[in-house]
Amino acid sequence: MGGVLELIFIPGPGIGHIVSAIEVGKLIVNEDSRLSITYLLINDPAVREYTNSRQFHPRLRLLNLPELDEASSDSQTKSKLPEVKSKEKVDRQKPLVREAVAGITATKEARVAGLVVDMFCLTMTDVADEFSIPAYLFFASGAGFLSLMAYMRRLTDEHGADITEFRDSDEKFSVPGFVNPVPATVLPSAMLDKDGGSAAVMSSARQIRKVRGIFINTFQELEPKLFQSFSISNEDDLPPVYAVGPVLNFPTASEWKDSDAVEFLDQQPRKSVVFLCFGSEGRFSDPQIRQLAAALESTGRRFLWSLRRRGENQSGSSTAGVESILPEGFLERTKGVGKVVVGWAPQAAVLAHPAVGGFVSHCGWNSILESVSCGVPMAAWPLYAEQQMNAFQVVEEVGVAVEIAAAIERLMEGEKGVRERAEEMREKSAGAVADGGSSRIFLAKFVRDIRDNSSG
Repeated sequence: MGGVLELIFIPGPGIGHIVSAIEVGKLIVNEDSRLSITYLLINDPAVREYTNSRQFHPRLRLLNLPELDEASSDSQTKSKLPEVKSKEKVDRQKPLVREAVAGITATKEARVAGLVVDMFCLTMTDVADEFSIPAYLFFASGAGFLSLMAYMRRLTDEHGADITEFRDSDEKFSVPGFVNPVPATVLPSAMLDKDGGSAAVMSSARQIRKVRGIFINTFQELEPKLFQSFSISNEDDLPPVYAVGPVLNFPTASEWKDSDAVEFLDQQPRKSVVFLCFGSEGRFSDPQIRQLAAALESTGRRFLWSLRRRGENQSGSSTAGVESILPEGFLERTKGVGKVVVGWAPQAAVLAHPAVGGFVSHCGWNSILESVSCGVPMAAWPLYAEQQMNAFQVVEEVGVAVEIAAAIERLMEGEKGVRERAEEMREKSAGAVADGGSSRIFLAKFVRDIRDNSSG
């Protein structure tokens, strides 16, 4: 076999999971020419469109799993939480994954060195056990959320706590690696959900302890005390943790050169524009849109707003569909100093533009990393999943964001040194992925450990 090793990577459903998995895969195969990666992709039309329209690294192979009939399964789902539905969808893929892994291991073209799963696919570690393959976890959130999961597992398993009782409580927790007590109000709703959500999160927290290693899309300098807690106390007996980020996918100039958003920014003064974008699922009701528009206009600040309307799946940049729900005359009054982009905007390219001086964000982890890497301070407007927890981190622990209440003026004025702290993190982010940086060192160690574990 000539020492050739293969990783099998199972990302969670959805484009966001696929993009992060492919970007980190590039880093892994570039670190060692003997490694290749096969991705097993959960069937999804948007994923197929994305993968079919792009060329990938020659040592990255993408295989779409067969399509399952999801209609009957969805009707039986008790919980309405998207995190629970996503986990249940992944669970139903296990026979397909088992069959695909059997086919890969039977080819004998390369020795399978490991099965890599993301945090929504931890149930697939059972398949790794069946084939006696080491399992690894790609954790696409921050180290803070990993520490929180481990802490809540201990409360549940070792102290008999029912963590769902913390919903709406004023309890605060001393989570390892956090400087400040973590309030119950920032815990993800799934973690406190009595209808399957909490059980699913705790099941994942237990399965994490089974993997050989965890590599996280973060960098040590962003969450230093958390990495100290992993290496010194490690109360949860976690496997080795490697910070390999920030792993980002900045578009090339050809991908965004025709963007109305970037064209607008080219006409604006340096650091004068506040950018509002709330992720692919960040949609608002008509009354919320009107309220936000009025608040924006009242600040008098230049703005770029990536707007998604609840109940619609828009794309493109036409404002015709939303003009009727915006305050009367809003687009005309803000012409030249404000821009509304309906649907998708090239977020990474926007954040990297010198005209952008602030970012109102839902605090998805990828968005946080993009903002930090560009040195853009944030106003935190979390919407769902672990975003409340992420917002708590960037405001209270890292100091690169402000809370959303009355935030735009404070953000653009650089209150409490937030802008200076954002610039400091930008420099540390770049240093982490440079030659000799902390994330490059972690990555090299992770790849060495993959080789060692595959031979043992």
